[in-house]
Amino acid sequence: MSSKAESFLTPAEQQTLVDCVREAEAHTSGEIVPVIATISHDYPRGGLLGAMVCASLTALLLTLTLGRDDMWVFLGLFLALYLCFSRLFDAFPALKRPFIAKREMAEEVEEAAFTAFYRHGLHETRDQTGIIIYVSIYERSVQVLADKGINDLVDPKVWNEVVSLVTYGIRNNKPGEGLCSGVRRCGEILAEQFPIKPDDTDELPNLIIE
Repeated sequence: MSSKAESFLTPAEQQTLVDCVREAEAHTSGEIVPVIATISHDYPRGGLLGAMVCASLTALLLTLTLGRDDMWVFLGLFLALYLCFSRLFDAFPALKRPFIAKREMAEEVEEAAFTAFYRHGLHETRDQTGIIIYVSIYERSVQVLADKGINDLVDPKVWNEVVSLVTYGIRNNKPGEGLCSGVRRCGEILAEQFPIKPDDTDELPNLIIE
């Protein structure tokens, strides 16, 4: 079975996005890399909290239904149910979402984006002009990070516009169009400060699906 990252874009949308990246990079020495990830973290704490809450409530309900007021009955039911719910939450990560703080998800996506930036070599371009558009499906979040060569000349806040373009497309069930819009905007921003060079080469992949 394909992962959510692999099925996030259709094959046609993937090819269109790759073409968008090539077109944008035709006018700049910068390197734009869209990265699509299924999830940025496994959130064990969310699973633990969810299993505890569900096991506690179910054990209490069963104890009352059985007409027992023995604490040992409740504890026995709780332990058995906790094991069941733990496996359920591990098998279906979507169940963890109500038990994960938005701040925690935001921090994990940001950390995952930084990790992906270095893991995929965006920091190794000739002019330090790599930029990543990181989409994490589970968290429904987008991060844009640029290398030092870009950040020295471009205000990092400008990438919020790219995030908005990509997010808008995803929310309207047009993720491919949203990503292409974000890529084009990155290309426009980079072309102003980093025009194409005669000896420019395509140093990085034009799409990475994790």
